[in-house]
Amino acid sequence: MSDNTSPDTNEEDRGSRRVIVGTVTSNAMAKTIVVTVVRRVRDRRFHKFLTRRVKYKAHDEKNVAKVGDLVEIVESRPLSKTKRWRLLRTISHGVQTEVAS
Repeated sequence: MSDNTSPDTNEEDRGSRRVIVGTVTSNAMAKTIVVTVVRRVRDRRFHKFLTRRVKYKAHDEKNVAKVGDLVEIVESRPLSKTKRWRLLRTISHGVQTEVAS
């Protein structure tokens, strides 16, 4: 008999969740990052390419994401009033700049 309570099948039962790639623009909050997703869309009337930016608040449990990092976020249940995404993984780290004192 097969048991449907294994963690592998439980992930599939929830359905597909959207995964988005974006850049971290803020990590000032505790366990929360702001991810900006930039996409280019074509204008229907004038056929020009427009840049659309959307900011998402994502849950970062271990506070590992830094400003400038390219990250992957995944849809999740509502975690707060504005937070509906979780940090999935960091794709690449941003360039570190030194502050002159």
